[in-house]
Amino acid sequence: MTTYREAGVDVDAAEELLRRIKPLVRETFTPGVLTDIGAFGAFFEPDFSGYRHPVLVSSVDGVGTKLKVAFLMQRHDTVGQDLVNHCVNDIAVCGARPLFFLDYLAAGRLRPDVAEQIVRGFAVACQENGCALIGGETAEMPDFYAADEYDLAGMIVGVVERDAILDGRRVQAGDVLIGLPSTGLHTNGYSLARKVLLERFSVQDRPPELGGQSVGEALLAVHRSYLRPIRALIEADCVHALVHVTGGGIPGNMVRVVPEGLRFEVDYDAWERPPIFRLIQELGEVPEDDMRRTFNLGIGLIAIVPADQKTVALQRLEALGERPIEIGRIGAA
Repeated sequence: MTTYREAGVDVDAAEELLRRIKPLVRETFTPGVLTDIGAFGAFFEPDFSGYRHPVLVSSVDGVGTKLKVAFLMQRHDTVGQDLVNHCVNDIAVCGARPLFFLDYLAAGRLRPDVAEQIVRGFAVACQENGCALIGGETAEMPDFYAADEYDLAGMIVGVVERDAILDGRRVQAGDVLIGLPSTGLHTNGYSLARKVLLERFSVQDRPPELGGQSVGEALLAVHRSYLRPIRALIEADCVHALVHVTGGGIPGNMVRVVPEGLRFEVDYDAWERPPIFRLIQELGEVPEDDMRRTFNLGIGLIAIVPADQKTVALQRLEALGERPIEIGRIGAA
């Protein structure tokens, strides 16, 4: 006789995880959530009374090979925050407010203590972004993933007024590019970063270039949310477009919102790159073009603002404690 447990799937572990995470998830619930976790589907009743023509905006993403660093560090409370914040930023730059988030966690062996840390990260970030963690799926897949490894995916839904969608159509020559600092690599470029750094260091090593941080701590720095500064710029009506700098770096993401007939000019000397990027480039002898097309290089969000609104935008951002940097402009092609 062969049981499901002997085949590698522990149903009791899944039930224990559900017991642990229910209180965490409930803390994120907003008034629109109609069901507790555990149902076949998640129900959300949106309040669109303040909208004239509401449009739903959705996005899906993962954390990528940053998870490999979490495995090495045996720290799992940050990657959930990474995933939520990444997804929030992706719809926020379109002008949307997040409504709810769903997750998918697949593991070779389900460990309730590890999974609880991950979900705690989801819950922390959802609360910070005013977003309900409305549901998710956990899968134990022996022989598919290594026993102590897992993968994550997240899905988010938000809402924006149709005439307030930010998609680049308002961008024009003369607009100014204002960058906001990143907290590190965020969730992109980890295959290159790991190849360079982990061939030379362990995750516990503290090279002097990192100012006291270990390699693992620097690589696990949480992908920050830009929702607050984004909303401040939108509410001040001083932004033409917004760019979340993810995979592809600044050039790969600017092209998403710059219309034909225009070009973007970025002054890469306008800000000081964080030490982690300098260390990667120097140790790996990484070409500058590769650096620019792989990493955010210290700028995680770019606001494209009309020149006559630059002062207003800078003041709004500084009032939030941000450190905005003018990094370029939009010109004619």
